[in-house]
Amino acid sequence: MALKTKFYLDGANKRVCGVCAGIADYTGVDVTWVRIAAVLLLITTHAAALTAYFVVAWKAQDRPDGLYDTPADAKFWQGVRANPKRSTAEVRSTFRDLDRRLADLEVLYTSRDTQLAAEIDRLR
Repeated sequence: MALKTKFYLDGANKRVCGVCAGIADYTGVDVTWVRIAAVLLLITTHAAALTAYFVVAWKAQDRPDGLYDTPADAKFWQGVRANPKRSTAEVRSTFRDLDRRLADLEVLYTSRDTQLAAEIDRLR
């Protein structure tokens, strides 16, 4: 889990060193907006922003290949990094919903409804 919650440089979408693309990947914000913010920060702070950019590029690691299995997986981990409590609540809610649906299926499967039992037997 620690691998998916860590900041990485995004070499696949980089323009210079991958810092802005890494920030976009980490936060889930579109990379264009991150780059615009970086340019505005560079204009207002001059050398400080440039120095910080290259320090981050030097210290951060490149994102490992296959870090996320699917785009939905990437979105989930971005949510975890943004708000871990909300993410765990969403997972709990999803499991509660699945548990309720399984209980409903169990009730239907074990009921004495002969028509439903016949349909289930036909599917086997």
